[in-house]
Amino acid sequence: MRDREAATSAHEGRRLSTKETAELLGVKPETVYAYVSRGQLSSRREPGGRGSTFDAKEVEALARRNRRESGGGSSGGGELSVRTRITLIDKDRYYFRGVDATELAARYSYEEIAEWLWTGELRPGTTFTAPEASVAAARRSVDALPEHSGPTDRLRVAAIAAAAADPLRFDLSENAVLGAGRTLIPTLVAALPTVRHDRRDEGPLAHRLWARLSGRTPDEASLRVLDTALGLLVDHDLAASTLAVRVAASARAHAYAAVSAGLGVLEGPLHGAASGLAHRLLLDVLDRGTAAPVVADELRAGRRVPGLGHRLYPGEDPRARTLFALLEEVPGAAPALAAAHDVVTTTARHTPLHANVDLALAVFTASSGMPASAGETIFAVARTAGWIAHALEEYAERPLRMRPSGHYVGERPPRPLPR
Repeated sequence: MRDREAATSAHEGRRLSTKETAELLGVKPETVYAYVSRGQLSSRREPGGRGSTFDAKEVEALARRNRRESGGGSSGGGELSVRTRITLIDKDRYYFRGVDATELAARYSYEEIAEWLWTGELRPGTTFTAPEASVAAARRSVDALPEHSGPTDRLRVAAIAAAAADPLRFDLSENAVLGAGRTLIPTLVAALPTVRHDRRDEGPLAHRLWARLSGRTPDEASLRVLDTALGLLVDHDLAASTLAVRVAASARAHAYAAVSAGLGVLEGPLHGAASGLAHRLLLDVLDRGTAAPVVADELRAGRRVPGLGHRLYPGEDPRARTLFALLEEVPGAAPALAAAHDVVTTTARHTPLHANVDLALAVFTASSGMPASAGETIFAVARTAGWIAHALEEYAERPLRMRPSGHYVGERPPRPLPR
């Protein structure tokens, strides 16, 4: 009995090296220290030792937890479930690392919120700047595109060009990926063609982005709406584009490639392009003077009315609520706000749906002299920071875990060769 207790005590006190810990967890050594920084593992530097050691029991428990909770398995409802510490959506509210996202967006800039999402630290006054070589490469590539190219086309090409300009892009350590994120986002904005004559590549990102979206001189209220919209849209749990990013990161694609995967999915009309449909709807309402015939046309065609309802919010979309409140202060936004209200009340006679963030974005873009595609641009630029956060989180997990098994329902083999 005493021998068994001694053996158990020895096992519980056993220490593992960083290499042994990484092998047991199936990750790179630098990921082990990422676990330490996030409080998932504790380390100790032995007297006279050259590196840190880790409690074997604690490491084994983490390995079991990773296999059980974040192995890409199905939840009880049959849907893919991925453990994340980034965003929680709960009861018509959502939170970034436990903090109310609407309160963050009301108080901090987009860049500051991105840093919070990436590191769990707020860095007041932070701004993102891009290397000249990266911007030059991205602009050359974007300028070569056909004139009718959409915003996501341009952003995807800019991301690829920025990757080609970064010889260290294959470094997946946390600091390297953070550095890539801080330079990629401003590069994407700088690569977009300007509408105004004064091309701004300095100052807050929202100010730089405005010159790519509208030819009007911005007022402070409008710039505040744009910056707040970027902060609100930075992440929204495992949306389709974010899942694509995590799949790419699971295969250890570099950060630029992971963002490019997200941009490819974002272009769908049910995702990032949804605000453009709402923008056109509002213009039609403003042109006709009432929402009734416009809503009737949508219903007659068997289409959902754009800008209404959200599967994750039975009640009001908190992002829309925040933006609508700010839009009240924007000069010239009253007609578009009234049109949006008319759409909601008209549709409510048949289906009581609340306005979502796409309708709020449409009010902003329509009243700011922006094209219908502007909402898609805002969405894509904003969400890039969230994709970087999810890529960072995925790099710390077991490689290739995002690999569901197919359920084959075709003809059973063997079959004769076709003729």
